Amino acid sequence: MSLSPRPAIRNVKQASSQRQDLISMTGSGTDRTRPAVQAPAPVVILVEPQLAENIGMCARAMANFGLSEMRLVAPRDGWPSGGGLKKGATAAASGATHILENARLFDSAAEAIADLNHVLATTARERGQMKRVLTPAEAMPEVAGRIGSGERVGILFGRERIGLTNEEISLADAILTFPVNPAFASLNLAQAVLLNGYEWFKTTHGEPPFRENNPSPPAKREMILSMFDYLEAELDLCGFFPPGKKPVMTANLRDVLHRLDMTEQEARTLRGVFKSLVEGPKKARLLARQAGEAEE
Repeated sequence: MSLSPRPAIRNVKQASSQRQDLISMTGSGTDRTRPAVQAPAPVVILVEPQLAENIGMCARAMANFGLSEMRLVAPRDGWPSGGGLKKGATAAASGATHILENARLFDSAAEAIADLNHVLATTARERGQMKRVLTPAEAMPEVAGRIGSGERVGILFGRERIGLTNEEISLADAILTFPVNPAFASLNLAQAVLLNGYEWFKTTHGEPPFRENNPSPPAKREMILSMFDYLEAELDLCGFFPPGKKPVMTANLRDVLHRLDMTEQEARTLRGVFKSLVEGPKKARLLARQAGEAEE
């Protein structure tokens, strides 16, 4: 019997309550005051996933990178359970229960991809099929272009133990695989979803979420050279440079200062440090002498 696509949760009120209970479990980087990314993205299709916890972790990985549509093909333990979302999946989703609530259930991979225009299949091993083999980093720019032109794209992920069958891979337009340690190439299901999600989000939202703004402008060259002239003169006075080695040592010191790429504030601070090291002992001796004279 063929199962028609349907939401995996019917009791939305119950699911909403569960989500509120899980707010304290979400990661420290979660900020619910900021708008979620809502844009067309690849469909994630899990073929015969074995554990509810893995389904939940996949939902969390999807939410991390703006993927929102999950499709489940004949989960081993059924879906949903008892008319509601499985407790293990809910906990593992860590707040991404909206993805689980809207997951759609299918009998076969062929049914799950029937409405898609382009399909990628993930695998860790060679299958001997005449298909393009791409890494996620190579594939996602093309995926973004297809989605941008109105196509629907899906990514097939296989069973935890054996992955996708050759027949299921034959349904896809291309193969996705990861550059991993060949002696230990198997990835956890959620890890595979996460890595693909990361490459998708990097392609479509490549800028870091924040940058540290430094209010101080870069130090001008004259400021750096003046500081070095001061340092060189004081090192000369204290006999730092061995005979015949001063040219090489001063060049090395200049290279060190140039590599720091300092701001004006940093240059002023470092100049102050040098000055304090030079004048500090002089001040200490002066204060000691004044204290001795006062005692007399």
